[in-house]
Amino acid sequence: MAYTPELSRQASCTLRRIAWALNIPMTKAIEKVFEHMPFILDNKKVCQGCRDKSKCAECSFHHTQSNKSSLDT
Repeated sequence: MAYTPELSRQASCTLRRIAWALNIPMTKAIEKVFEHMPFILDNKKVCQGCRDKSKCAECSFHHTQSNKSSLDT
């Protein structure tokens, strides 16, 4: 990871409870949260707002959008 983001007190509290519920470390819990985000957020909007198109192959939003497109046909 390029940098370690600082979480707000509330976000840290929430993440800790997610980690406890899943019985995994907070570092793994935040990855689970990010894995789930493409199913919640508008992928097209995220991709349109992207400022680094060189990372599309690594991005969950790109993969989910591609999967949705292939499911539509």
